[in-house]
Amino acid sequence: MPAPPGSGAGKPVAGRLAGVGNIRRMAPWPEPERGAPPRTPPDERTSLESWLEYHRATLLHKCAGLEPVQLATRSCPPSSLSLLGLVRHMTEVESWFHDFDDQPDGQWYCTEQDPDADFDGVDPARAAENLAAYLASVERARSAVTGVGLEELAPGAKRPVSLRWIYQHMIEEYARHNGHADLIRERIDGATGD
Repeated sequence: MPAPPGSGAGKPVAGRLAGVGNIRRMAPWPEPERGAPPRTPPDERTSLESWLEYHRATLLHKCAGLEPVQLATRSCPPSSLSLLGLVRHMTEVESWFHDFDDQPDGQWYCTEQDPDADFDGVDPARAAENLAAYLASVERARSAVTGVGLEELAPGAKRPVSLRWIYQHMIEEYARHNGHADLIRERIDGATGD
């Protein structure tokens, strides 16, 4: 999958996923830059973008310092949840934003035959590749919505959905899965915190 053009970032937003280092030699998982969203944002768009960036960085923060085998560790049977699986899942979920660009849809992990491949098909040997795919999906998402109004409908969506709704949905999706990541990380090495 080719990397998307540019970051689409008009201005710095708290928690940009910059500084992740060389993902080709990723052991342990790198620590992202992460800042708190502004308490008095100048407008709704800044608020939504800031919270989403914070949650994106939080997911990577929960993975930071772990070796690939730890990232693939399952939470508890029968669940197939793992930190690496959550990263793979969010790689695909970011495609809600991709509906605003005119590029063809990518195929990451899930298929009609295996709709849970993002969680079930984790392989520690592919952790760096999975991180690269996640970062590319996020960059494509940012680029796809640059200059798009919150009230605009996603032209590529199967049902009418506004960019505002997608931002809100993505913040909810990340918040839920970051809660899972909290518990998985604590099980792996006892680390807790936000």
